[in-house]
Amino acid sequence: MTGTSRNPVTWLGVPTFPKAARASLADTQLRRNLQHATHTIREKRAEAVGEVEDWEQLRSAGEAIKDETLANLDTYLEQLETAVTARGGVVHWARDAAEANEIVLQLAAQAGADEVVKVKSMATAEIGLNEALEAGGIAAVETDLAELIVQLGNDRPSHILVPAIHRNRAEIRDIFRREMPGAPADLAAEPRALAEAARAHLRRKFLTAKVAVSGANFALADTGSIMVVESEGNGRMCLTLPQTLITVMGIEKLLPSWRDLEVFLQLLPRSSTAERMNPYTSVWAGVTPGDGPQNFHLVLLDNGRTETLSDPVGRQALRCIRCSACLNVCPVYERVGGQAYGSVYPGPIGAILTPQLVSDPHDEQAASLPFASSLCGACFEACPVRIDIPEVLTHLRARTVEAKSKRSPESIAMSALASIMRSRRKYELAQKTGALAARLSPTEKISRLPWPGSRWTSARDAPLPASESFRTWWRNNRGGPDQ
Repeated sequence: MTGTSRNPVTWLGVPTFPKAARASLADTQLRRNLQHATHTIREKRAEAVGEVEDWEQLRSAGEAIKDETLANLDTYLEQLETAVTARGGVVHWARDAAEANEIVLQLAAQAGADEVVKVKSMATAEIGLNEALEAGGIAAVETDLAELIVQLGNDRPSHILVPAIHRNRAEIRDIFRREMPGAPADLAAEPRALAEAARAHLRRKFLTAKVAVSGANFALADTGSIMVVESEGNGRMCLTLPQTLITVMGIEKLLPSWRDLEVFLQLLPRSSTAERMNPYTSVWAGVTPGDGPQNFHLVLLDNGRTETLSDPVGRQALRCIRCSACLNVCPVYERVGGQAYGSVYPGPIGAILTPQLVSDPHDEQAASLPFASSLCGACFEACPVRIDIPEVLTHLRARTVEAKSKRSPESIAMSALASIMRSRRKYELAQKTGALAARLSPTEKISRLPWPGSRWTSARDAPLPASESFRTWWRNNRGGPDQ
């Protein structure tokens, strides 16, 4: 991974989005997989949302709760720490990825573990926990089926909810045959057979693991309760069988109270899996003697979130509940997939969250992400907590441009345009020159320009200037001088 040492959010070696996207567009199998999957999820989600008459009111309520929580985050975090400690848990504060990884590594080593099982957690992927554990001699085993597919295939995730969305059943079968110990040589590319092979493989891991590492969908400040929602039940095995449970949670996942779950447990399943409720909803608070893990550690991860919170426009990205609805409606994501974004957070939400967590204007890969959008607004319409992603995208685009050298081609072009727009004489001359070029052009659009204009025409056509300016039309049709 790369980025600042504090925020290893982007993947090492991944090019900027425009280059990565061109490579993805050339992969026809990837595009077929993505189109089928996103359209299916999109249609099912529309049906699930359509059942709820007060859906827009729920979205507004989710937005209000998250904004109020973020506005008073310091108070609620202290309340959470007090509640978790009172129930026998231990709270650790991690400023960045390095601190969080070191905390988890030490806790796993103290428990005598050489292997840990994991519940799907984007926060641990964000900080590169698996790699840090491996460097410390501890193996991490992903137990979410899609995450397991990605791990066994030595691959990278491409979706928030379905990390292996870019793989079809035949590809998954081949990965299992090749990489999964004990997988049948005649394993069929059928969902039931693939699930059974994964079940047999993971069952052995669950029964022998001393330590589990989880993420968190929500944490409740008033009771110190942590919640994980999932569809498979593998997460519940991780949360109940090992003696030590370590939860790594971004500080923005907090909610004030149990009462707030009424809103989010309606918004999240419909927006993510298109279900009325999640099949498995696990909640725990601290430890209970003789029941479940006897050691509970909560690692509260900042890793750029406090800095993001200081941005009045960008902070709304911290409302995100990781539902993936924005990905499934995005025309850009549908065509290039998540790996082109070069981060654990793909799609529209990744385009606004990753650059803020990295917070390094010199990280070219992260700086390219706010431009990975057509600004169509479909993501805002789908977002269950009303994150105005197009607004944040344009805000971050401006920040990226401002960070560039004043001698960049873009800055020079904008300065030249400003000079023309300030002078009536230069403006009229530019109009006449453009009109002459339009009359002489053999085509109706500009498809190729020399550098630096080629950076525009390499991805899109430019319209020809009008063959007659408005000023000229006014003089010819109104018979008087223009004002």
